[in-house]
Amino acid sequence: IEIKKIGDGYSMQVRFGLAGKILSFAPKEIEAPLIRTLAIIAYKQPVTKAEIEVIRGVNSDFSVDRLITYGLIQELGRKDAPGRPILFGTTEQFLRSFGVKSIADLPAPGEEKLEEFKTQAEEEADSKLGI
Repeated sequence: IEIKKIGDGYSMQVRFGLAGKILSFAPKEIEAPLIRTLAIIAYKQPVTKAEIEVIRGVNSDFSVDRLITYGLIQELGRKDAPGRPILFGTTEQFLRSFGVKSIADLPAPGEEKLEEFKTQAEEEADSKLGI
């Protein structure tokens, strides 16, 4: 157990490195899409489900619902746009789980990693379409 500064407060938590345990109870075939969706939300927040789907190229209803259930993301409000879509962002549980003090402490993805994510998302979309 360790004490970490999270946002404006402090938290007593299990040591860093156990974040994978949070998703370990999820079936392996859904683990990667959840992590990809979580990464998009963490880096783009506040973000709508439609914006997530444009980036991923696939429907994200299941992933967003699961991440809410796991307490890693939450509704932040509504976007001032037609239909007033829900805006999503990460939670303090996300920060604790991944051992960061704030979103600003997330590592910046390099251009090579962004291309890798894009390729993975395209492959995922192709497999969903049976291409």
